[in-house]
Amino acid sequence: MRHAASALIFLVAALRPVSGEPVTGTPATISAPDGLKLAVTYYSGDRPGPGVLLLHQCNKDQSSWSALAEKLARAGFHVLTLDYRGYGKSSGKRHVDLPADEMVRLTTDVWPGDVDAAFAYLRAQPGVQQVYGAGGASCGVNQSIQLSHRHPEVKSLVLLSGNTDRAGRQDLASKSSPPLMIAASDDDGAVVEMMAWIDAASGNPTNRFVEYETGGHGTVLFGPHPELPGEIVAWYEATLSGRGKPASTPNQARRDSPRVRILMMSDQPGGFARALEALTAERGKNPGSPALAAPFVNFLGYQAIQSGDPKSAIAIMQVNVDARPASSNAWDSLADACLADGQVARAREASEKSLTLVDSDPNEPPDQRKVIRESAQGRLDRLKPTPPPK
Repeated sequence: MRHAASALIFLVAALRPVSGEPVTGTPATISAPDGLKLAVTYYSGDRPGPGVLLLHQCNKDQSSWSALAEKLARAGFHVLTLDYRGYGKSSGKRHVDLPADEMVRLTTDVWPGDVDAAFAYLRAQPGVQQVYGAGGASCGVNQSIQLSHRHPEVKSLVLLSGNTDRAGRQDLASKSSPPLMIAASDDDGAVVEMMAWIDAASGNPTNRFVEYETGGHGTVLFGPHPELPGEIVAWYEATLSGRGKPASTPNQARRDSPRVRILMMSDQPGGFARALEALTAERGKNPGSPALAAPFVNFLGYQAIQSGDPKSAIAIMQVNVDARPASSNAWDSLADACLADGQVARAREASEKSLTLVDSDPNEPPDQRKVIRESAQGRLDRLKPTPPPK
């Protein structure tokens, strides 16, 4: 076995690229903790250097990182990309194809073991210095943050268009957070807000926040913003290799904004009740506050549902209904909150109200009206009273 291992090390070293030359990734298969086979690709740097693990978004696979991985390898990094189970060439079922409870269990309890297996494989490669970075897009953002929690040797993170849970934010806040390079686009729903929440939780003065007006989601940003991969390489060079100074951005104004302050408040005990108080105070002193914008209030309400506080969610959704009584989406979201709290009759009533408004709602484009209509009608179909036995 020693001879075989030595031969493998010699082969890998011989295949390392000369600086600036194209890099071809080497595919491999690793075993997850439960024995399932996972596909990875290793990109070897041309000299000893830090390791970087890249975790893809959930509507793509590891190939979405290929161009960046090659660029990093040419700069001397040793990079590993991974296909989540069921994606790309990995075995197993995709989490999105499973029932909701199984999907949650897979992403929270199983994926971390898969990511750790990939990290162990990266650590074992010759030439990898024992300092690491991680990068995640969309659902890979949370996985990257959790990896840094389990492995303090992960010293730098690149996060594209994603979110983490309360535990992830609290972990960033409870220790010396690794420096974060964050990138997101305004045309990507509430993603900028979510990533501002992550940045504020981290509080690291080194963080870089890149906000685009347009560009899409996750690694799709690389297309309209071809400079971004080079900025990521420079970020890792500064934060992992000590080559240059991190291109940090002034983030305090964003952290002090009403929206981010309310989001940070919601992570505290009783936080969503306090967030509701903050919304009420904003309405009293500044009815035009960005914190009262319908998409933000809606987002906050759904965060309350996901955090297990449906009563606060109902009160938060009611803020939108009171401010916009003709909004079909506001009533549909209120119905979701009522249903989460077990208030079936009220959920049915709000769903019916949404349906009566949706076709005449001037603030929703036709494609969004279709989504709202299907949501409300689907909920009503599920909530039909059971006919009495004959």
